[in-house]
Amino acid sequence: MRLMGIDYGHKKVGIALSDESGSMAFPHGVYPNDATLFKKIISLIEEKNVSEIVIGHSLNKDGKENKIHASVEELMMQITLELGLPVHLEPEQYSTQQAIRIQGKNASTDAAAAAIILDSFITKKK
Repeated sequence: MRLMGIDYGHKKVGIALSDESGSMAFPHGVYPNDATLFKKIISLIEEKNVSEIVIGHSLNKDGKENKIHASVEELMMQITLELGLPVHLEPEQYSTQQAIRIQGKNASTDAAAAAIILDSFITKKK
């Protein structure tokens, strides 16, 4: 059961994938958040035989949903309607900062943040 993790941002979207057993998360890539994003995500889901999606639940410091959450909900709806796969929200506060602490800021930071989000979900399921 392969899982996909998504760190959704207005400009870039980090993607992580689990191993086939769904027990370990790995950074996969960073895509620009443009008109081709949804098609790229769907293609990757189909290519890698992903069975569940985990998207970072973006909240403000006070715990309330922030501006980006509406876009996340739209992506969740698109995935559900297109593929019928389960989509889960996982708290993502400070995942990017954690990724930067681990590897430094670079082109794959958002993918590493997606892997942190996905790993958090996997750990909670165990």
